[in-house]
Amino acid sequence: MSVKATVLKDEELDVGVKVRHLRIRKGLTLKQLAEMVDCSNSLLSKIENHRTNPSLGMVKKIATALGVNIGDLYTPDDDLLRIVSRADSRPLIRMGQTDQEKGFVLERLIPFSDQHLLQGSIHHVPPGFETDGPSHTEGEKFGYVLLGEIELRVGDQIFVVRAGDSFCFHSKWQHSYRNRSDSIARVLWLNTPPNF
Repeated sequence: MSVKATVLKDEELDVGVKVRHLRIRKGLTLKQLAEMVDCSNSLLSKIENHRTNPSLGMVKKIATALGVNIGDLYTPDDDLLRIVSRADSRPLIRMGQTDQEKGFVLERLIPFSDQHLLQGSIHHVPPGFETDGPSHTEGEKFGYVLLGEIELRVGDQIFVVRAGDSFCFHSKWQHSYRNRSDSIARVLWLNTPPNF
């Protein structure tokens, strides 16, 4: 089963432009924001100028420092008006590696909005990819493995979850996952409330 998706035009989905805009609106210099998120001025400049894709962990730090939800950094303005999200027009959000074959890709199924109670996406997880570390939020998470397998850690427990398997847990429990196989994994991921 192949999922066709396209990336929206750069100006519609460029996280760097939104980071720069929010930084300037808050009256922060590049150096000040870099210090707040514990990265170099050079890296932050590359992110703002769309010369590198930040990791999910870095995006979380930037969003927190700017006082926004990370979903705000990736949401094109017209997404809030959509009811149907067509397979050929859903945004792909690339995290980490700039090489499309190696980086983690999040395919947004539900546009981010403070008005939504549910968030849905397909995580395209390349071989060897591992989340930045345990995370925890409020609400619940649900996943259904569409293709391949992942190793899911929830609290102190580790589960191997394969195509056709599903999982559900309270988001307050620390959790992370990785693809320890040699092929891509795709996971339908739902959580409430939206946090990305």
